Amino acid sequence: MGIRLVLGDITEQRVDAVVNAANSSLLGGGGVDGAIHRRGGPEILAECRALRAGRYGNGLPTGRAVATTAGRLPARWVIHTVGPVHSAGHDRSALLASCYAESLRVADELGARSVAFPAISTGIYGWPMDDGARIALTTVRNTPTDVRDVRFVLFDTRAYAVFAEVLDGLPRQS
Repeated sequence: MGIRLVLGDITEQRVDAVVNAANSSLLGGGGVDGAIHRRGGPEILAECRALRAGRYGNGLPTGRAVATTAGRLPARWVIHTVGPVHSAGHDRSALLASCYAESLRVADELGARSVAFPAISTGIYGWPMDDGARIALTTVRNTPTDVRDVRFVLFDTRAYAVFAEVLDGLPRQS
């Protein structure tokens, strides 16, 4: 698997699947979630509403992932995952790692070979960028998957620099 970092807008990535840092309602929100819903159009929201009317009546649990169409995005699917809110008093690292592993599991079920990830939970959910990058990169690297192209699409130069430093510090794979 190739892991690369991209400075830019995740809604512009030409990949099989774009991962959405969703909220549990699946009905859109701010940040990455809002951008994906706005650019992807009403088809994404319609499928999210159907998920809420069925299997996820109480919302998507934190750390889980589910796919919908990508609507008007230059991708085939959106994989929605709900990241944990950071807490200094409770270690929620396993939930954050689960977001990445579950997203790759869903990508494999779809047959996706290229996936674009945002930095899940590092925005409004307050996860420290360096720890979020470590969890993201380590989990993706260590999760068995058929995905061949993983991109971490980072919106600003600060996030990109942190992810680059963490990636450079990871042990080389043989």
